[in-house]
Amino acid sequence: MPTALITGGTSGIGLATAELLHARGYEVAVTGQNPDTIAKAKAALPDNVLVTRADARSLADTDALVQTVSDHFGSLDLLFLNAGVFRPAPVAEVTEASFDEQVAINFKGQYFTLQKALPLINDGGSVVITVGIGARRGSPGATMGAATRGALLAMLPSLALELAPRRIRVNTVSPGAIATPLFDKLGVPEAGRDAMRANIPFERFGSSQEIAEVVAFLASDAASYLTGQDIVVAGGYGLSA
Repeated sequence: MPTALITGGTSGIGLATAELLHARGYEVAVTGQNPDTIAKAKAALPDNVLVTRADARSLADTDALVQTVSDHFGSLDLLFLNAGVFRPAPVAEVTEASFDEQVAINFKGQYFTLQKALPLINDGGSVVITVGIGARRGSPGATMGAATRGALLAMLPSLALELAPRRIRVNTVSPGAIATPLFDKLGVPEAGRDAMRANIPFERFGSSQEIAEVVAFLASDAASYLTGQDIVVAGGYGLSA
């Protein structure tokens, strides 16, 4: 039975991916940091999905997570690095604390989770990292999100080459505007959402399930010759001149 670890897996894209992979026969572990979303995930996911608290900023939490996954699964076929935060703010208003938090969660946390989980990943396995279209397309107030997620994208070619001798495929997925709880958390008004839809050729937001399908593909044997690639899933956003 294939195995998967999903960081940031208690809501949105991570939760949808956990549900999809479990339905396709995976043993799945997900992490979260917020007690409310952890509780909701435990209620929503099947009982045999491992839901555990882990703060991406804490290397001690990461060590404990890897040990837990090792104890339960023994090894991993998929590592989906999806944990992250988005704290939009103009450059003039970004505080040092906010800067450090976003670097610690979006970049440092994902980097060291990969490092520490790497011994568990089977040869021929798959690593998928959530980046986001914001790393390539600008948006006022999104400098920190773009920089910290873009750092993951920047290391993709080197990481894919480094893990190629073990036939571990490394790819990123870059969602565009996806209908997740993030819109509500940020307080985006309906008028703002309409303006966003107007810039999407498909004239709608994507769903978490659509991103989950791409992650499942990247984890599968159907993507066995695909590595070092960023897959943009954005309904055609950004194609216009």
